Amino acid sequence: MGGITLWEESDGARMSSYLNSGMRVLVEEGQAVVHASNALSESFQTACEWLHTTEGRVLCCGIGKSGHIARKTAGTLSSTGTPSGFLHAAEAVHGDLGMVTNRDTVILYTQSGETDEIVRLFPALKAIGAKTIVITGRPDSSAARLADLVLETGVSHEACPNNLAPTTSTTVMLALSDALAIAVMEGRGFSREDFARFHPSGSLGKRLLLTVADVMRTGPDLALASPDTPVLEMMARITRAGAGAACIVNEYGTLAGFVSDGDLRRYFLKESNPSEDTASKLMNTTVSTIGPELLAIEALEVFQNFPRKIGEMPVVDEQNRVLGLLMVKDLLRSGIL
Repeated sequence: MGGITLWEESDGARMSSYLNSGMRVLVEEGQAVVHASNALSESFQTACEWLHTTEGRVLCCGIGKSGHIARKTAGTLSSTGTPSGFLHAAEAVHGDLGMVTNRDTVILYTQSGETDEIVRLFPALKAIGAKTIVITGRPDSSAARLADLVLETGVSHEACPNNLAPTTSTTVMLALSDALAIAVMEGRGFSREDFARFHPSGSLGKRLLLTVADVMRTGPDLALASPDTPVLEMMARITRAGAGAACIVNEYGTLAGFVSDGDLRRYFLKESNPSEDTASKLMNTTVSTIGPELLAIEALEVFQNFPRKIGEMPVVDEQNRVLGLLMVKDLLRSGIL
């Protein structure tokens, strides 16, 4: 029993130590980000102007942990309207400098400012004619002296108790890079619709771009029938289309009525000889419809706010001609949620 008590005490102390360490790191890194925010100067303004007006691409360069930040920043810039790419500092001197032109701006990441792979790039970048911005914790370093513009992290000590593992420095580099990207994005007037165009497969992109016309069923997936189509034939068409309803149209393709699976079941339970009837006998003539240009996410809201639960709705044009059938399950499968 005593051994169990000792184990529990030791385990509790260890858990307390974990929590204390975690809280300390978060506080230190959070304070460093706030300090960087308060220390923003005209250099940040200039950097934003350079990125905004770069005629070529913004190339983000680093190695090691700083390289990960550089790669992430390139992705953030690209997705927010600034053409960008990642330049690996070690690979650059072995041919990758060929991607750099005199129309580009290069952001180099080095907390110490003395990273050999970074420092030795400046003569070549200067010869190419690219603008250089260095993000560093040491404004008096070799990289800072060689760069055209310096952005300071203001970090002199890492959250790592040995002051070795890049922690606070990379956190501030990331936050500072995000600040650059968003400031430039806002300077461009980059909108939600612009963002969606760069993220067509993401849920946000689909919410902003996908319309009813993109999701509705057409062709063989659309069950159409005329008012005089026999009930059994109409059922067969619904089955072949794999749909949950049939749109009843006149000779001009104009919507005349609507028959759902539920309508069919209720009709067969009520009528004594339903197989001899036609679509006109059971179709609903008061039909709720939807237009093809409506966003898919807005169409889903229409279904959700409908007074009664329905699973399908005809899609019609301004002349009430049937264009397709919109089904809730297709909206849910489209990836808008």
